[in-house]
Amino acid sequence: MPAALLEAPPVRPQPTPRRRKLRRLRWLRRLSDLDRTVLVTYLVTRLALLVTAYCVARLFPADPDAKRARPLLSVWEQWDWWHYRRIAEFGYFPGAGRADDNAEAFFPGFPLVLRAVHLVVPHWTLAGLLISLVSGAVAALALARIAGGGAAGGRAVLLLLLSPCAVFLAAGYTEALFLALALPAWLAARRDRWALAGVLAAAATAVRISGLFLTAALLVQFLVTYRGNRQWWRRWRRLSWLALPVLPAFAYTAYLRAETGDWMAWKHAQERGWYREFHPPWEAWAHTWSTAFDGAYPTGYALLCQAELLAMLLGLGLLGWLLRGRRWPEATYVALTLWALGTSYWYTSVPRATLLWWPLWTGLAAWTLRRPRAATVLLCGLTPLTTLYAVVFLTGRWAG
Repeated sequence: MPAALLEAPPVRPQPTPRRRKLRRLRWLRRLSDLDRTVLVTYLVTRLALLVTAYCVARLFPADPDAKRARPLLSVWEQWDWWHYRRIAEFGYFPGAGRADDNAEAFFPGFPLVLRAVHLVVPHWTLAGLLISLVSGAVAALALARIAGGGAAGGRAVLLLLLSPCAVFLAAGYTEALFLALALPAWLAARRDRWALAGVLAAAATAVRISGLFLTAALLVQFLVTYRGNRQWWRRWRRLSWLALPVLPAFAYTAYLRAETGDWMAWKHAQERGWYREFHPPWEAWAHTWSTAFDGAYPTGYALLCQAELLAMLLGLGLLGWLLRGRRWPEATYVALTLWALGTSYWYTSVPRATLLWWPLWTGLAAWTLRRPRAATVLLCGLTPLTTLYAVVFLTGRWAG
C-alpha cells in the first residue's frame, strides 16, 4: 500500500466568524448600486413609519388619562385589516348565511398568504406587517427597473415611498402584495416573457380586482409590441398566457355562487358595504363634492373627501398625459381604474389607488430630474402629507 494512503488527510481549516459573516453577506454583492440604494431608502422610510406608529401609540391612547401606551402592533389593526384577519382565520362563511361584514368584497389572495405566514409567525398582525414589508421591497426594486434604473429609478421609488398614502404599503393591506406581483408582471411583458407575465398577473388578480385591469393593459402591450411584425402570427400563441388572470376571478366568483347562490355576490357586497352601486361619473363627482363642501359632515370626513376629489383630478391628468404620449397600455390600466372608482355613489379609496399607478411615479421621477427645484417643492410637500395620512390611519380615523 502506498505510504501516501497511510497518511492522515489534511485538516481543512474551519472558517473564522469573520469569514462566515462574509459568506452570509455575499449575496449583497450581487445587488447593483441602484438595488442597494433602493433597499436603503425603503428601510429608512419603514423605520420612519415605525417611529410614527410608536408616537401615535403614546400620543393618542384610547383613554386620554392612560398611564401606559397601547401595544405598538395594535395601531396597525385598522379597518380592512380586520376583514383580512377574519377571512384568514375563519374563512368567508364561518356560519350559515352571508359572510360577516360583507367579507365577500375582499379577494382571497391576501388572506391565503396571511394564513400561510401565520403558520410560521404566530401573531396575525405581525404576519400581515411582514407580508407587506417583504412585498414592498420587491415592488420597490421592480419600480426602479420600470423607471429605467439609474437616478430615475431611485427617484421613482422615493416618490412612491413618500406619497401621501404610503402608510398602506406598510400596513397589513393588499397594496404592497399587489405591487410585488403586478410590477414584475409588467417587467416580464416588456422583456417578452409572456408566460411569466401571465402567471404573475394571475396571482395579482387573486389579490385585487385591479389584476384584471392589469391584464387588459398587458393585452394592449402585446398588441403594441407586435404591431407591424411580419411574423406576428407566430407570436399569438403567447397571448394565451394572458387568459390565466381570468381564472382566479372566475374561481372566486364560482365559490361565492356555491355558497350564496349569487353570481354577483362580490359586487353586491361592495354595494352594501361601500356604496359601490353604479352611478354616472358626474353623479359620483357631485355626491363627493357635496360631502366635501356642503358642511353636512364632520370636518375630518369632509377633508378626506376633498382628498378624494384631488386624487381623481390627479388621475385624470395622468390619463391625459399618457394618452398624449400614446402610451396606450398604461393609459388602459389607469382608465379602467378611474372608471371603477369614479362610477360609484361617491369616491372611495381613490388616494390609495394612486399607489398602484406606477406611470405616475415614473413620470414624476423623470420630470423632477429635469427640474431640480420642482423636486424640492414636491418632496417638501409630500413629506408632511405622508405623516398626516399615517397619523389618520394609525389613530383609527377614516382614511379612504
